[in-house]
Amino acid sequence: MGGFFGVASKEDCVFDLFFGTDYHSHLGTRRAGMVVYNRQQGFDRAIHNIENAPFRTKFDKEVNVMKGNIGIGCISDYEPQPLMVRSHHGTYAISTVGKINNSDKLIKELFDKGHSHFLEMSGGDINATELVASLINQKENLVEGIRYAQESIDGSMTILIMTPKGIYAARDLLGRTPVSIGKRQDAHCVSFESFAYLNLGYVADRELGPGEIVVVTPEGVQTLMQPGKKMKICTFLWVYYGYPSSSYEGISVEKMRYNCGSLLAERDDVKPDIVAGIPDSGTAHAIGYANRSGIPFSRPFIKYTPTWPRSFMPSIQTQRDLIAKMKLIPVQDLIQGKKLLLIDDSIVRGTQLGGTTEFLYQSGAKEVHIRPACPPLLFSCKYLNFSRSASEMDLITRRVLRDIQKEQGYAPEQSSPEEEEAILKRYADPDTEEYKDMVERIGKQLNFTSLCYHRLDDMIASVGIDRCKLCTYCWDGAAKDEEQ
Repeated sequence: MGGFFGVASKEDCVFDLFFGTDYHSHLGTRRAGMVVYNRQQGFDRAIHNIENAPFRTKFDKEVNVMKGNIGIGCISDYEPQPLMVRSHHGTYAISTVGKINNSDKLIKELFDKGHSHFLEMSGGDINATELVASLINQKENLVEGIRYAQESIDGSMTILIMTPKGIYAARDLLGRTPVSIGKRQDAHCVSFESFAYLNLGYVADRELGPGEIVVVTPEGVQTLMQPGKKMKICTFLWVYYGYPSSSYEGISVEKMRYNCGSLLAERDDVKPDIVAGIPDSGTAHAIGYANRSGIPFSRPFIKYTPTWPRSFMPSIQTQRDLIAKMKLIPVQDLIQGKKLLLIDDSIVRGTQLGGTTEFLYQSGAKEVHIRPACPPLLFSCKYLNFSRSASEMDLITRRVLRDIQKEQGYAPEQSSPEEEEAILKRYADPDTEEYKDMVERIGKQLNFTSLCYHRLDDMIASVGIDRCKLCTYCWDGAAKDEEQ
């Protein structure tokens, strides 16, 4: 995913920028960067690899030497950024959050227009933020360029651009990711996460609307392009990605997760001894379940975080699985002979949760019931880098569907896209026999005592805003504006 933070202040902003950016460390695991500007020294930038060390450790030197009253910082899940760009717009720094599905097409179009070039990253890919900057530079001013880039991209793109005069902030066209504005007497800030500025003395001002473009200066925030009426904010922000103290569209992440657990409990009839959450994102879901059901909440394992990085950080799946296992320390007295009900935010590949279940059985658990806080993931995200899986067959749901289709003699490659879509919709519907068969097979494959997913309608009710404003693509395959 990735996150960002920007400050425009009448005084030096480096302290705020450092801690505001650090508060986004849960959103990215690969690169981090900061850029500041002051009139005497101009731009000053630093980028570091944060795969094996936290942001604060990597940037402790820069925070003591950087000086500036305007700055942007980011935590990136993949490409190095912010980038420095010199163009007919002048020199600016740029950072982005989003996903580009049609990069090859856009690059070809830029090549056809003239003598453009791109620097390849170590893996041979083009830096997505550099591509966005190239698109912006096709137009005569930054606002037109930002909108041109967003409209050209198949996917989603939220953009921060810092110039010597201020910070341009542009939320993606359908508002899939949030942009929050904070203010205090001598400064304004722009942030992905709404909680990131609270301990820095800022108070919430407002959230940008879908497609809205503003310029942030020490004196205030000016809207340069009005927001659109359509919104498709990512529902997974509440279920998993968002930090518990954040809120989006006025809806608290922690409260939404309580609601999820409560509605899961309403539909459940198992009687475990304890309810537990897979830490950290599953914890609030489990507390909501326990409060509603009356079954005690407990912590049968503790997450050890001082030295282990996030489990999805390495590019190799076996390494992610190992880190996930090493982070969980068992509490034997709470496992031995117990019937456990575990709530995790989701099941993607199934490898980590399957390993956790075996780990609990080996530690003496009598039963392990699994309750994911969202429906089965049937589609890889097209709009945000939720997962960089090379294929939808990495999803356990798709692998199980493939096995079912083989048993039935069905060949997906011989069917039309319409036929395949109709089949997937039946498996996404919790009231069909196909759905029940798929879930039963997943549970058996991962050796759960029982498996029951959160229903999509219940999950939407847990958020509490209109379904037409939520992106649910990864669960039901609904197109980006199909329901609008």
